[in-house]
Amino acid sequence: MNILQINGSARANGANSTRVADAITARLKARHPDATVELRDLARDPHPMLDEAALGALFTPADQRTPEQAARVALDDALIAQLKRADVIVLGVPMYNFGVSVQTKSWIDAIARAGQTFRYTANGPEGLVTGKKVYVGLARGGIYRDTPHDAQVPYLKGVLGLLGMTDVEFIYAEGVNMGPERVQAAFDAVEAQIAEAIA
Repeated sequence: MNILQINGSARANGANSTRVADAITARLKARHPDATVELRDLARDPHPMLDEAALGALFTPADQRTPEQAARVALDDALIAQLKRADVIVLGVPMYNFGVSVQTKSWIDAIARAGQTFRYTANGPEGLVTGKKVYVGLARGGIYRDTPHDAQVPYLKGVLGLLGMTDVEFIYAEGVNMGPERVQAAFDAVEAQIAEAIA
C-alpha cells in the first residue's frame, strides 16, 4: 500500500488539519505496517497557483512549449504522477473563510487536468483516477458539519468525484477555536472517527 498524505495548511507547524491527517496516516500504518508513505507539505513546498502563464503552458501543445512552459507543466505532472502512484490519499484540509486553503486549491488545480485525471465524454465528464480510498481530515474553528455553512464537503466530494475518487471518508475536528476544552473534545472525536473508519 502506498499512502499519499497532502498537508494543505498554510502553516508548516502546529496546523490542526495536519494533526488530523497525521492521526489518520498513523492509524493506516498501524493497520498496514508494510505501507509506504509519501508526504507533500504544501506549506513547506508550496505549489504555484494557476495563473495566466500556467494556463498558457497547459494549453500549448507539448512540442511547442518554451523551456519555461515545459518546466511549469512538469510541476503539475509530478503531482499527477504522485497521485496515480497512491493507493490511499490522506488530505489535511483547514477551513479558511468557509473554503479550502489556497494551498489545497493549488494542489487540486494541478491534479485536475482533462485527458489525464478525467475526460469529457458524450455523457459528461468521466474520472480516470479510480480504485483509490480517500480520507479527508478537516479542521474548523467553529461547528459546521451538516450545516448550510459547510461549503468544503460538497466541493471536495464534487472535485474528487470528477476525478474518479468516490470512496471518500471525512474526519472532522470542529470547534478548535472555541477554547481548550473544545479542542480536546474535537480531537477525542477525531480519534473515535478514525477508529471507526479504519477498523
